[in-house]
Amino acid sequence: MSTEPATTTQNLEGNEACALGAIAGGCRFYAGYPITPSSEIAERMASELPGVGGVFIQMEDEIASMAAILGASMGGLKVMTATSGPGFSLKQENLGLAVATEIPCVIIDVMRGGPSTGLPTRPAQGDYMQARWGTHGDHAIIVLTPASVAEIYAQTIRAFNLAEAFRTPVVILYEETIGHLRETVDLPAPETIEIIDRQWAAPDDRNFLPYRPGTDGIPAMPRPGDGHRTHMTGLTHGEDGFPTQKPEAIAAANRHLSHKLEPHLDRIEQFEIVAGEDAEVIVVACGLVARAAKRAVAKARAKGIRAGLFRPITLWPFPTLPLQALLQPAGAVIVAEMNAGQLIAEVERHAGDHCRVVGLNRIDGEAITPSQILQQIEELAND
Repeated sequence: MSTEPATTTQNLEGNEACALGAIAGGCRFYAGYPITPSSEIAERMASELPGVGGVFIQMEDEIASMAAILGASMGGLKVMTATSGPGFSLKQENLGLAVATEIPCVIIDVMRGGPSTGLPTRPAQGDYMQARWGTHGDHAIIVLTPASVAEIYAQTIRAFNLAEAFRTPVVILYEETIGHLRETVDLPAPETIEIIDRQWAAPDDRNFLPYRPGTDGIPAMPRPGDGHRTHMTGLTHGEDGFPTQKPEAIAAANRHLSHKLEPHLDRIEQFEIVAGEDAEVIVVACGLVARAAKRAVAKARAKGIRAGLFRPITLWPFPTLPLQALLQPAGAVIVAEMNAGQLIAEVERHAGDHCRVVGLNRIDGEAITPSQILQQIEELAND
């Protein structure tokens, strides 16, 4: 008889997998406001959280939703909210507060067409740069881009672990199509899931400062009730948490927020390479478009064209060194994205002069197809 922990097979929608992944990752507080095409996440969280001792609250708007999860996280809970592009824009001010005060939290953005109200029921990838730079100032951010229902589940768990480990907001981006896609998923046994909790300050540490980086560069958090005096403010602050006008303290605080993730890239960056070992034409794509790119690369290979795929799973920090290594022998890169060209500049600055970079973009509310990518591969291969 096998003693291996049993998996559970379920037929899940992407948004449902997100909610279940959050519960498995330890989320015990959700605040949100209904918005297409992410509302199923809130609906599932509302039904699941009471059963695990958690709290669900529907707030009056997206701004309040983001504020609520920050307060709950400061109180010691693992927290999440979900939205789409317009709501994500409203969350940016409080997302900046989370960055400045280093509050762990997870934000889901199920992408739809924009700008403004745009196309509520159609997929897009227009939030890449909003996720990176939507809130003002210099800062690091972690953004994950799953490409399947199973990956949504796994990356949601991972998002909580990263948020807790590095005291940072973590954003998950995926498109409406994957949010509403149903796939059969094998969910791992709970006891096999790695769970990371934030580092708490020692109760008897008389020299505790709430924003003093530890040996890993990440400050320990004060646990409510342990007796530590803390001060939280969105103003630029020193290690004691109080506002400062001292140039050296301001510079140190901003350097910390901009660079604190860099020593940990080996734990943060994830990517997938398909047929990249001898590829002359590389497709760079995320999420839904990467699914089409895989099919296109397989068809190109069947025609004798040496094509490959580079798929960032961690979009930010962008996996620069792995892409550069892959592009070294390649002659051309196709950046396929469902926007007017947000990721192509990032690829161009890492590609080198020897490598031609072209964009393949679609902004009509429809997904990029394998045939479109294949046509572009063939044109570059025959150029």
